[in-house]
Amino acid sequence: MAQAVEARLDAHFAVAPPAAERAPAQAPAAALGDVRIDVYEDLAAIERDWRAFEPQADCTVFQSFDWLAAWQRHIGVLNGVTPAIVVGRDGAGAIQILLPLAVRKAGIVRELTWLGSELCDYNAPLLAANFSAQIDAKRFMALWQDIARCLQAHPCLRYDVVDLEKMPETVGAQQNPMRHLGGTMTPSGAYSTHLTGDWETFYTTKRSAATRRRDRTKRKKLSEFGAPTFVTPADASDILHTLDTLMAQKARSFAHMGVANLFAKPGHADFYRALATDPVTRPLVHVSRLDVGATAAAVNLALTYRGCYYHLLASYDDGELSRFGPGAAHLHDLLHYAIDHGFKIFDFTIGDERYKRDWCDTELKLYDYIVPVTWRGALVATPMLAGQRLKRWIKQTPVVWSAFSAARAFIGSLARPFRR
Repeated sequence: MAQAVEARLDAHFAVAPPAAERAPAQAPAAALGDVRIDVYEDLAAIERDWRAFEPQADCTVFQSFDWLAAWQRHIGVLNGVTPAIVVGRDGAGAIQILLPLAVRKAGIVRELTWLGSELCDYNAPLLAANFSAQIDAKRFMALWQDIARCLQAHPCLRYDVVDLEKMPETVGAQQNPMRHLGGTMTPSGAYSTHLTGDWETFYTTKRSAATRRRDRTKRKKLSEFGAPTFVTPADASDILHTLDTLMAQKARSFAHMGVANLFAKPGHADFYRALATDPVTRPLVHVSRLDVGATAAAVNLALTYRGCYYHLLASYDDGELSRFGPGAAHLHDLLHYAIDHGFKIFDFTIGDERYKRDWCDTELKLYDYIVPVTWRGALVATPMLAGQRLKRWIKQTPVVWSAFSAARAFIGSLARPFRR
């Protein structure tokens, strides 16, 4: 099955069969009132309907078909992830809800999770505009039970534990129906700011006169090493070179912090390279850098979707230039760029870094839902829940987080090769 899915994904799903021929890859669908549930483990089978629904649905970029299809092609297939796309349709056949779920093997258990969960800052369903108005908590809980029954009825999609993380309180203007399940708060929150006026007006509103003077001083110091230039590479080779720089800078940063290198995981580096250069996904991505002379002082990969600029991956040179805030200078350029290009929201995405709080006007709480459904699931769910609560307590307690970060960095330094 994995090989067949991979082959279809490699073709970018260019050809989809007529709707009448695209049957769900599961046991006969169940129905609840006027919402009928179908489950698909083949992305090609649901691509056409997903693409037709997405422009009118409430969702984020992380629920877009192109993002998740690229993730499955480059990462999911390598890691044995099986898509479990749940589609709820009304009596007329119109999609009301689409949940991009997946089942994966994790040690002794099989987990029900969000497709692409690890790299998605927000995991959520795609919702029809009136979904929350029509489906209250009681009806959604009954619907969820129906979804679970449909998934467990298919041999390839059976699971031992539900592990749904980083779920926002709202999806678009609606309450996220997944919140009816309960759960605990994700260790980190997410932050965004609304973009208004021109850059100078926005900047003056957000930063004090003293801070703006310090920013100008640091940028002047940077200019002593060469003229700071904001660059958006256009051709594929320059984009790939810029991404390689970002990954190298981030790898050193990860090593310094004592955390695993994100880009060393199977398929991750290829995923971001393809995302930024493939004509199918290229419109979602903005790659940029701040050059100071011949040095890429800071690099960024952002996602752009429906008037929102998602600040996703950022890095900076850790040499002498780092003393003068190249990352902050590049962030100013990115905010300026977003305003000039008509974006309405600048989303700093998940993470509690202080600089995000300095700029944001909106804080988004995220939630995790972890529940065992078999005895095997019970063996892992309890420590998973305990670990999540401990992680949140550490991150939300400044003194403890500072000590933990220092200890982690020290341990990481012991693992790095000694350099004279």
